[in-house]
Amino acid sequence: MFKISLLFIGAFLFTQTLFASPVDINTANADEIAKSLKGIGPGKAAAIVAFRTENGPFEIAEDLVKVKGIGEKTLEKNMDDILIVSGNNQ
Repeated sequence: MFKISLLFIGAFLFTQTLFASPVDINTANADEIAKSLKGIGPGKAAAIVAFRTENGPFEIAEDLVKVKGIGEKTLEKNMDDILIVSGNNQ
């Protein structure tokens, strides 16, 4: 029974990661960003929010590489999950 429970928990966590929803990097908090983007943990997500606060909203997804610790490979892995909703006023 314990093994079956672990299997279901593992499957649930895998599908949560597999089907992460796109995230608006101009409005999401660090936790939402970390949960939605691959290779972005709490530290990098906090850096994204701090960069946005200091420099204003991101104009395009590619602007994420301006954040220390975010490189081209991370950007490429996440392009389908990064949203930039026009009209953000942060």
